[in-house]
Amino acid sequence: MHTLLKTGRLFYGLAIIAYGVQQIVIQDFRPQIIPPFPSWAHQYSIFAISSGVAMIVLGVITTGFVKIVSCNPATACLYLGIYFLLLIITCHIPYLLFIFPHKLSHLGVWADLLKVLAFSGGSFVMTTLFLKDQPPTSKNKRSTKDHLFLAGRLFFCTTMVLFGWSHFVYNSFISQLVPAWLGMSRFWAYFGGVALISAGLAIALKTFLRQVALLLAIMLFLWFVLVHVPGAIANPAAGRGNAIVSAFDAILFCGTALAISRYRNITLTEPEKMN
Repeated sequence: MHTLLKTGRLFYGLAIIAYGVQQIVIQDFRPQIIPPFPSWAHQYSIFAISSGVAMIVLGVITTGFVKIVSCNPATACLYLGIYFLLLIITCHIPYLLFIFPHKLSHLGVWADLLKVLAFSGGSFVMTTLFLKDQPPTSKNKRSTKDHLFLAGRLFFCTTMVLFGWSHFVYNSFISQLVPAWLGMSRFWAYFGGVALISAGLAIALKTFLRQVALLLAIMLFLWFVLVHVPGAIANPAAGRGNAIVSAFDAILFCGTALAISRYRNITLTEPEKMN
């Protein structure tokens, strides 16, 4: 069970590192991080590079590869969660509501915001791995750790449910991502949608939470191996590395699901236990 937590932590941290590295390489923000608004953030590469360096450092701390006395894994994950949440509030929502030229009724419009929402949720879930159990502030109230896990879990499962729904809305496109050798591409696209929606709802309602989260992690990892890795190898430079980013999205989501599956079963109160 410690292995699952280590793996979840590693996957999440590696994905954050990958985003940071790519920002430095392209010297700009990925749209999943900051949309075209504010424009000044994209005009000066120093912002993307500085953010990329910070993400790499926080990602490395999250994985446990390096220990920094002044910033433990819980603090690193909490900073990441707040950072992503602030980007949603200050960049993504204003951009979609006041600047984006297309109809907001299309689910695909919200894809980048939903990814950042899952990133933030994953960070909060990871934070709880390193917090000691605390007594509630008053009777029948949750502790800070419980609040963080609740927020992280709901952020993450919201993205899973809506991404699952996209398998029905955009089935023709998603079915093209299914490996040809597997056959029945439309069926597998629908199946993936049902699985994401079902898992997201179960996680939100805490129905067989650990079992469902573990199954979701396994499914996401299989997608990473069967769909995203071949796509990244075939088209590594297309769209400034979109296929590579999608592969690390799957790894990040997988890591978050693994962390959810082990919540309170084994909670790490000492970061050293992960190393």
